[in-house]
Amino acid sequence: MNGLSVVIVGGGSGLGRLLAEMAVEQGATAIGIIDIDEKAALATARAAGLKSAYAGCDIRTSAPAHEAFSRVAAELGHIDTLVNSAAIYPRKPMLEITDAEWDASLSVNVKGTYHMCVAAIEQFRAQKSDAVVKGRIVNITSVDAFKAHPQNAHYAAKAAVVSLTRSFAQEVARDNILVNSVAPAGMATEKARQAGFLAELAAASPLGRGGEPREMAEWVLMAGGPKNTYMTGENIIVSGGYIYA
Repeated sequence: MNGLSVVIVGGGSGLGRLLAEMAVEQGATAIGIIDIDEKAALATARAAGLKSAYAGCDIRTSAPAHEAFSRVAAELGHIDTLVNSAAIYPRKPMLEITDAEWDASLSVNVKGTYHMCVAAIEQFRAQKSDAVVKGRIVNITSVDAFKAHPQNAHYAAKAAVVSLTRSFAQEVARDNILVNSVAPAGMATEKARQAGFLAELAAASPLGRGGEPREMAEWVLMAGGPKNTYMTGENIIVSGGYIYA
C-alpha cells in the first residue's frame, strides 16, 4: 500500500481494523475509517499514527453514506483505495428468516456496499491524477456466495455483492478504476475461538485449519494496492481449498 490513501468502511473493528493496521504497516500514507460505531472509527484512525480521518455512519441509506465519504475525503485530500468491509453475519434456519432479517442483511451487505462504491467512484472521477490507475475498490464478499448454507441463507446477499463488483468494474473501466472483491472462508478469529468454531473450520478445510485474518487481509490489500494495475471485475476466493470457483 506504499504511498496510498485508503478508506476502509467497517474499519472500527474485526477484519476492517486489521486491514487498517496492515495498510499502515505496508506504507499507506493516509487512512480514513467509516463505521457505524463512531468511537471505534476514531480509535482506529488515531491508532494509525499518520494522517487520518474518520466518520460514524449508517451506510444503509444514500445521503449519510455519501456525506460521510465526502467528509473523510475532504480531510484526507485524496483517496486512492476504498475497501468495503462493513457487514452483518446473520445465522438462522432458512425457513425461519423474517422480512426484517432479510431487509437488514440486504441493506447493510448490499445497499451499503453499493452506496460506498458510488461515493468512491464520484471521488475518483473528480480527482486530478497522473497515475495509470485512478482508483481501486475492493469489496469483501464470502464463500457463502458460492456454497449452500441453509443456516444463514440471507447472508447469500454476498452473492449480490459479487455481481455488483463485476457490474461496477465494467461501468468504470474506461475511467481506469479497478473494482474487485475477495471472498474469505471461515476465519480463525477470537470470536470463532470463543464460540468453539475452530474445530468446525478445521474439519471443513482441506488444509486442516481455518484461515488467519491476516491471510485474508493480504489478498484484500493486494487487490487494492499499487501492484494491481490490470485486474478488475474479479472475485478472489481465499478458502484454503474449502471451495473452488
